[in-house]
Amino acid sequence: MFCPASLFPPCWQQLTIWRNLIYKAGLVQSNCVQSCRASYMKKLVSAFSAVCLFLPLIASAQKSDSAQNQPTISVSQIHAGMRGVAYTVFQGVKPESMDVEVLGVLHNVNGPKGDVILVRLHGQKVEYTGVVAGMSGSPVYLDGKLAGALAFRIGEFSKEPIAGVTPIADMLEINALDRSPAEESAAVKPSVNIVAGKTGTPGEFSALPGSQQDSSGSGFANYLKPIETPLVFNGFSEQAIQLFAGQLGSAGIVPVMGAGSVSDDKQPEPVEAGSAISAILVRGDMDIEATCTVTYIDPQRLLACGHPLMQFGSVDLPMNKAEVLATLPSPLNAFKIVNTTEAVGTFVQDRHTGIMGVFNRQPEMIPVTLSIHSSTGVKEFHYEVLNNPKLTPVALMVTVFNALHGVNEFGEEITYRLAGSIGVKGFPEVTMRNMFAPSEGAQPAAMQAALSLGERFGRIYDNPYNAAAVAGVKLDFDLVRERRWARLESARTDVSEARPGEEIMLETVLAPYRGERIVQQIPVKIPTSASKGTLRILVSDGDTLDHIGRSNPAFGRKLDLASTISLLNKEHSNNRVYVSLLEADPEARVADKVMPTLPISIMNVMDGMRGNQEMIVSSESNVDETATAPLDYVVSGAQLLTVTVK
Repeated sequence: MFCPASLFPPCWQQLTIWRNLIYKAGLVQSNCVQSCRASYMKKLVSAFSAVCLFLPLIASAQKSDSAQNQPTISVSQIHAGMRGVAYTVFQGVKPESMDVEVLGVLHNVNGPKGDVILVRLHGQKVEYTGVVAGMSGSPVYLDGKLAGALAFRIGEFSKEPIAGVTPIADMLEINALDRSPAEESAAVKPSVNIVAGKTGTPGEFSALPGSQQDSSGSGFANYLKPIETPLVFNGFSEQAIQLFAGQLGSAGIVPVMGAGSVSDDKQPEPVEAGSAISAILVRGDMDIEATCTVTYIDPQRLLACGHPLMQFGSVDLPMNKAEVLATLPSPLNAFKIVNTTEAVGTFVQDRHTGIMGVFNRQPEMIPVTLSIHSSTGVKEFHYEVLNNPKLTPVALMVTVFNALHGVNEFGEEITYRLAGSIGVKGFPEVTMRNMFAPSEGAQPAAMQAALSLGERFGRIYDNPYNAAAVAGVKLDFDLVRERRWARLESARTDVSEARPGEEIMLETVLAPYRGERIVQQIPVKIPTSASKGTLRILVSDGDTLDHIGRSNPAFGRKLDLASTISLLNKEHSNNRVYVSLLEADPEARVADKVMPTLPISIMNVMDGMRGNQEMIVSSESNVDETATAPLDYVVSGAQLLTVTVK
């Protein structure tokens, strides 16, 4: 009798599978294997060969189907007393099991129709550590089916590891969201702050009238809190984080210093349900990352956390494997110490019930090159930050300050000269030429430089017309070891009357910090079109001129990105003295275009345009502007002079 095992020894153990496949394909009749007739030998051998050849593909398809069709259990099937198992990493990369006991289901506690499964965890390790930061997302299985993710801790200083579980059905909704058209809102305007369920609690609501303070000062008592997914700041000074704590808090971030690191080290172990996974906000010479646990995984994507990082909706964050160095037990602040390793994909959704990442996709980060030139040489910092309207300005501010503050040359009397640019895809570069020096009662120069950069980024992102795709940032700082700041002490003219077309001379006196006064002669020509009467002459620094332009309430209207960039590039530097001639005729500004000294008749015609275009009307016109050559000082101050035009 013919024996297929002699021809295909490795495949003989799969004979039953092959035979069923062959029967379904109609290649042989059901009695062919038993009788082994010669007429069917060739067909049988051919069929076995084909099955052996495609067996890996079949197995892969079966694995994919089983992952995508992973059995789940609905909240309606869950009741008190059920037992199951959960998985998380306590140390290393391999998930370990914890026994789970269902205590009940809490309805409508995580928002409308937001149910939470209340469980008690059992096991030697979890009973010792308790529910720790970084454990959120740990998958929970009941009756062998996926029930959801550990996502909430119960109460403060709990003596038992009692936790809340986000149902898996709520998390799988994120998968459906990702197949819908991509949201533009995340790239166009800042997201609304929703405190409940975030990585951290900003605490903005503590100032509300009549709010009840709890012991933590958060403004309300909250016994069901998301398990923390703290953002770990590596390579940052304590002062940098403290100074920007307000901005970080308003974005829902609780910063943690140095509890882990980020590297490109390979981690051969595959990502599985229960593995630690990290989202990266900043990477390079400085790192900011958050780590939680994988809940669900299939060949294309994974779900994690069980609650949002910051609930930004559509995001674009690097997704990296992670290794847990240790799990630190503490009644006050238990957490996992994590090393983030190689990249595996991109997080694309940050939603109310979790975050979702896709494999084999590269995120679009913003590359930043920051150089500091001093007498000791050049120090360069290279890093990337996320592209997000709300977090990118904050991330850039804290990283720039941290870089300036972290060099040996840093000091209170330091002045910085900045030459930089912001590249925006499809638009002209935003150029930056400025000086920053500590002044009377002002912030440190490094803080001023950081805030200036953040303000520019905020204006680039904050427009309702275009999603800004920032291509890169280049910053060059020249460090001067002294306070190069000067106050405009006085300004005067050599005449009180002048005729149109006549040139007059202005004299200004600058008082530098601990230096001798500087006298500047500035020739000014009266415009030939100047009207008879009083001509006001504003002598000021650049910031004063820019603030005057923004003082009109209509300036709050949002412009398109091209106009915003044009206005940014027209802003005045702060190391010059400017002389502006102001006439009493009205001036109109449409977007970034200025039309001075408009007659009343034309203004009446243009008045109907106010509701349709971004038009700003001022009562005065800046008919002429001149400035000194760049000075080696940050100039501060303003004075107003008058001249009678005959």
